Amino acid sequence: MVAALALVSAACTSGPGAPDQGAQLKQLADRRAATERFMREGQDSPIPPDKRDKLLPLQYFEPDLSYSTAAQLDLTEGKRPVAAMPTSTGSVARYERVGDLRFTLKGQQYSLGAFVPEGTQRISELFVPFADETSGKDTYAAGRYLNLEPTSTGLYQIDFNYAYNPYCAYNKEYECPYPPPGNRLKVPIRAGEKVPVS
Repeated sequence: MVAALALVSAACTSGPGAPDQGAQLKQLADRRAATERFMREGQDSPIPPDKRDKLLPLQYFEPDLSYSTAAQLDLTEGKRPVAAMPTSTGSVARYERVGDLRFTLKGQQYSLGAFVPEGTQRISELFVPFADETSGKDTYAAGRYLNLEPTSTGLYQIDFNYAYNPYCAYNKEYECPYPPPGNRLKVPIRAGEKVPVS
């Protein structure tokens, strides 16, 4: 798994239901504060020390719970197909498509592929890279990521407020896979992390 995937393992809370909005906003604020501390002080921060004052604080859209929505994971039948994703370093990362997350956002239906690294036997996390109509404008041109903890029911709560930039957005030494064509949403997702300050 590329290093960029390790930052926000709880990006989307698993399971259905209608979480308390106050609790959701507090959890989001706590996550953003923890991420900020990690980026500024963590030994494994992708941001070089001499660039932290320039690139921090991280930039976000204001929290918007209309971008938090229930999703159903339709599992791939049979052997999981392999998706070859070009990366920021010019190589290719190989992932297996676990299935498609189907959800409704602002009255429209969408789907996003959910992936694991090729050869994964025990799934501990689903990788959901995506791009949208803000990519290259308000958000990082190469797309953003979400991570989901697997559920036994196939029901999830996707919260785009947790969408985050791959590490290569801050340091070109990191290898980050680009979202495949099927994960490019034809809608602006004005939630989550914005493009880094230049």
